[in-house]
Amino acid sequence: MMTPLESLIASGTKLWLDSIDPDLVATNRAQGATGATSNPIIVGDLIKTGRFDDRLATLMDEGFDDEAVAWQVTNLLVKEAQEVFFDVHQKTLGNDGYVSFELDPLLEDVECKLSTEERAAQYIELGKKWAAGQSNRMIKVPATPGGLAALEELVAAGITVNVTLIFSQRQYQAARDAVWRGAQRRDSLDNFKSVYSIFVSRIDVYTAKQVAELSEAAQGMVGIVNAQRLWQDNQAFWADKKLSLDQEIIFASTGTKNPNDPPQKYVAALAGSDIQTNPPATNDAIQKIDGLTFERAVDQLPPQEVLDDIDAKVDFTKMEETLMEEGLAKFADPQKALLALIAEKRSTLQAAK
Repeated sequence: MMTPLESLIASGTKLWLDSIDPDLVATNRAQGATGATSNPIIVGDLIKTGRFDDRLATLMDEGFDDEAVAWQVTNLLVKEAQEVFFDVHQKTLGNDGYVSFELDPLLEDVECKLSTEERAAQYIELGKKWAAGQSNRMIKVPATPGGLAALEELVAAGITVNVTLIFSQRQYQAARDAVWRGAQRRDSLDNFKSVYSIFVSRIDVYTAKQVAELSEAAQGMVGIVNAQRLWQDNQAFWADKKLSLDQEIIFASTGTKNPNDPPQKYVAALAGSDIQTNPPATNDAIQKIDGLTFERAVDQLPPQEVLDDIDAKVDFTKMEETLMEEGLAKFADPQKALLALIAEKRSTLQAAK
């Protein structure tokens, strides 16, 4: 009998892990995961365990400052995860087996004084740097003005991108169109691959607070409906492009925020296509549910009355603005915390000598 995660994969979903913890990567690879993603929170949590103190000490002894140590450790951890998924990348001819590497979140800090053009230039420079020589690494770029402005040039340079922090159709379409413009500037489309990370559960946190007038049937469904619609949009756009690799939606933020929701709520509703980057805790909770099986549901929208209620009451422009403001704080603050943690580690490790 299949495990719950095996049935999810059998439904057509590619399972990626929202972590680059070497132990979790190994465990989830054994459960069928075929990719992973990273961010400063994940790296910071790993450093807090003390498991990587020797690596930190070596980098510090080599003269790297705190910021450089953060990026070197991230690069090493992502590389190790890439090695685990490299066989998938080879077997699928580049359609799967990726690990995402997030560019500097401080470019989106509220205190950053750079213009949109200057931020885009930084994203392009950093993207080229961290993608160099990495066949199964995706460069993660946020769907902010600066990030969107960098996409065409990054993709034209042959870089595989994961566009993140997408909440709305406007962001998705702007990202997709920029990516496609860049792809068409390449000499060949044979290795062209892109993904678009749609954040799901955060939207339902927003509507619970800001759109309390939604019907009981619609409340808690907006994140799913939004993701399903963007998936449909993505399917339609790429259908006639005759590409060898899939251009996919990543369903991100699939862990439940409402304690009354079952852990499989978003995983089940979006099962059947493209990619889910599930938090380790979500995968663990799902695996413990006896008899749980997943079937394709990503293309099954709720009843029309639910859709009508959502469309009548949810201001998607306002939703995007609010969630982006919150998202950018969650984007930049963990990088600041990571740098502070490394400074603290430096003091501790030097004192222990």
